Amino acid sequence: MDRRSLGWVFISRMMGIISFLIVVVLANILTFYISYPTYHAAVQFLNTNFWLLLIIGIILFVGDIFRAFPFPLDLPYPFIRATGSVFIIAFILRIFEWVDHLTANNLYHYVWLISFVIVPIVFIVVIISGYYEILQELWASSRFEPAAAPADGTDVPGAASPGITTTGAKSWDEIGAEFRLMLYDIIHRFREEIHRRDR
Repeated sequence: MDRRSLGWVFISRMMGIISFLIVVVLANILTFYISYPTYHAAVQFLNTNFWLLLIIGIILFVGDIFRAFPFPLDLPYPFIRATGSVFIIAFILRIFEWVDHLTANNLYHYVWLISFVIVPIVFIVVIISGYYEILQELWASSRFEPAAAPADGTDVPGAASPGITTTGAKSWDEIGAEFRLMLYDIIHRFREEIHRRDR
């Protein structure tokens, strides 16, 4: 998935929230001209769940804002997105409850019981997929590749010395050195992103 710019995300999501507010206002105005009971019931349902829908929009908006930031500032994104998914499931449950009041099918009770299984599964899946997406981007942009030696000739922290011979099996020291190289590269690239945005 292509990372959108912060300005694009802010403008597009704000337009979505404003459009939702306009739809709610127009729906309430039309109740003076439309006399169908079902329409009035739908508008009443929309008004009752107005704040829930607005909270969902704000949560997803904040998640997309964090998604637009470079690593590691985008790490809260999967958790925020998963929280928004839980609120979406809560709204879907309210839809089933509203339909039950109109049709008397008694489906809400069964869906409500199933939700105790669905909610944690969806929450975990969204978090895992979000962090997998972030790691995939890091891998694709070669963020985990060893950093080049600085121009002043100083050694990169954790870099192996020329005299070390490599074998097929890696020792714990070599694994630790690679881990330090990875951390150094992440911090180095993070500083580059911050400096680039400050220019």
